[in-house]
Amino acid sequence: MTHSSSSGAVLDRFSYDDAIVRKFVFASMLWGVVGMLVGVIAAIQLTLPSANVHEWLSFGRLRPLHTNAVIFAFAGNAIFAAVYYSSQRLLKARMFSDVLGRIHFWGWQLIIVAAAVSLPLGFTQGKEYAELEWPIDIAVVLIWVVFAVNLFGTIAVRRERHLYVAVWFYVATVVAIAVLYIFNNLAMPSGWTKSYSIYAGSQDAFMQWWYGHNAVAFFLTTPFLGLMYYFLPKAADRPVFSYRLSIVHFWSLVFLYIWAGPHHLHYTSIPDWASTLGMLFSVMLWMPSWGGMINGLLTLRGAWGKVTTDPVLKFFVLAITFYGMSTFEGPLLSVKSVNALSHYTDWTIAHVHAGTLGWVGFMIFGMVYWLAPRLFQAPIARPSWVTLHFWLATIGIVLYIIPIYAAGLMQGLNWRAFNSDGVLQYDFLTTVTKMVPLYWIRTVGGTLYLVAAIIGCINLLMTWANRPRIYDVPVYEAAPLSRGWRPPAVPQSTLPKGSVTDIGRAVDRFADLRWHRNLEGLPLAFSVCVAVAIVVATLFEVVPMFAIRSDIPRIASVTPLTPLETIGRDIYVSEGCVNCHSQMIRPLIAETERYGEYSKPGESVFDHPFLWGSRRIGPDLAREGVRNPSALWHMRHFNRPVDTSPGSIMPAFAHLLDQPLDFTAAQPAMTALQKVGVPYTAAELVGAADSARAQASRIEAQLISENGRSDGMQGMGERRVIALIAYMQRLGTDLGKPIDVAPAPSAAAPMAMGAAQ
Repeated sequence: MTHSSSSGAVLDRFSYDDAIVRKFVFASMLWGVVGMLVGVIAAIQLTLPSANVHEWLSFGRLRPLHTNAVIFAFAGNAIFAAVYYSSQRLLKARMFSDVLGRIHFWGWQLIIVAAAVSLPLGFTQGKEYAELEWPIDIAVVLIWVVFAVNLFGTIAVRRERHLYVAVWFYVATVVAIAVLYIFNNLAMPSGWTKSYSIYAGSQDAFMQWWYGHNAVAFFLTTPFLGLMYYFLPKAADRPVFSYRLSIVHFWSLVFLYIWAGPHHLHYTSIPDWASTLGMLFSVMLWMPSWGGMINGLLTLRGAWGKVTTDPVLKFFVLAITFYGMSTFEGPLLSVKSVNALSHYTDWTIAHVHAGTLGWVGFMIFGMVYWLAPRLFQAPIARPSWVTLHFWLATIGIVLYIIPIYAAGLMQGLNWRAFNSDGVLQYDFLTTVTKMVPLYWIRTVGGTLYLVAAIIGCINLLMTWANRPRIYDVPVYEAAPLSRGWRPPAVPQSTLPKGSVTDIGRAVDRFADLRWHRNLEGLPLAFSVCVAVAIVVATLFEVVPMFAIRSDIPRIASVTPLTPLETIGRDIYVSEGCVNCHSQMIRPLIAETERYGEYSKPGESVFDHPFLWGSRRIGPDLAREGVRNPSALWHMRHFNRPVDTSPGSIMPAFAHLLDQPLDFTAAQPAMTALQKVGVPYTAAELVGAADSARAQASRIEAQLISENGRSDGMQGMGERRVIALIAYMQRLGTDLGKPIDVAPAPSAAAPMAMGAAQ
């Protein structure tokens, strides 16, 4: 609607769509409580293995549900709430399409529900932060496109010429996540609930951590920095400290972050140049990251007195403080010598939770409390509860991260400790049991954080209950943008090119940032610059990684898995074993002494996806087939882990001893793997089921032989556990030569009929 002002100028009349913001705010808080509850349950399971009450509710299946719920449901819905609320006001335009907004909201919630159902059922790709199977991945991409169209459509119809800094970060998020999610999740389906990454081994590891690290960058960092740049000045009633610093902060992050992913793979089977490059760019990230922190904290100059009385600002200040801590610790952990100690330990878990619960969580809570009275047009129902929420959450996160930092440091030091005789001082199980008291403290801290979030939800609902019967919808007026606008021409120097004066003028024009101000008025050009920064940085790492074949030397003795081993590997992925076990022995003396010869790049060339893992709650399994070939030991271990490993916190997988094995699952799996490069022959595909049955029969005979009698062993060749045993027996045997490892544990006492039930 338009009308003329008293001066004769044509003005547009419009209102904002806050209904969609209310939906995303409620969804964020609801899913946040669900995700945190699952996290607390998973924490309890690490201290009480008996809490793994069902195969669908075991730690291996709940951990990816927890991470996906917190990242994509809690944080994701908060991102959309922030974008939909702030973009309309910054662009002086209602969202491009109310219908697209509703499709976006309900589509995203359906995706979350699909994840909440599929992950506990064991439908997973087995890649961290990218576990969702291919039909859900397609839905994510489609809904992301809907979001992108709505945001960029709003930018196109805006009534404010220049894009504010928060919108820059939103644009970077939309562009980068689209690139990251699509290319990391390229997979070959073998059915509606199973697929295999098109990448293998080292290349898959590179792609996964290019995605994984930058999912943290562009899903848990850039949108929340946009949130900070909008909501913090609003809450403090102060302008952003420095426009220049925000420019440096933004472009440095966009360009540098994308290079840093390989630092997650130090000392693993990727080329050393890649991990070194990742480390260098990670260290450089410290400076622009702290530039953002300084810009945020100094925005509060003159408002520190308000911080002591306003709980919303308390949330924001603590969030920015955690951002500064995390962005200092991240570069520190990327340094190779530090990473050698921290990787695979709980130190990384503490770091991730400090960033997610500290930075992201507190920013969300601060935003929600600032938005609530404006969205519901009613005062906060219980103001004192906001302060209670803050202090409970603060105490909770401190109790969470400090014991886990201690546990991680203890793990790393104990793993590498040698006694005076030059022998490893601790066996792996000892390093696990020593952490249990610290896990209990972590559980208490996580519970407090959860209780605080529940209090926040109740307060939000009570505020909503006090809303007016009909919301007041203000109508605003603004002049439409003139079309065909171009940046003002920069006066040309009349001096000869290359003269000192001419160069000085060019430097002055660059330094006064008019060029960037002009770029802010050209959203298409701005978005292209963001995309170029992301794509160019990616290609500099991806092209050598995929084009130079010599970086991944082949090993003649490494052959594809047999049909039964392929089924076993799928069971291993489905049960979430990769969440606790690594399959990557680094060339560090403590690891080669403990596990055997270090892992080679050529060993995983047929692994779709790679299963190197990122955490060791259990020991590394890369040489398990050599270290412990006993079928009986593995079956007893899966049935009741403490029978073979007293004090183990591993959940029991007794259901695998009861469930029938579908031998026909081998052929579609191998067919899909053949399409992504695994050299199976046509004859192997046709005879896959028969081959799997034959190998299962041989392992059953081995069980009977090791047990000394057939009681409880007959028929095990038809159960799912036999495939997992086959996979365990295969691990590490492809190098074709003996590997010097610690003595294998004995198979212990014979297993009677009742023990296997």
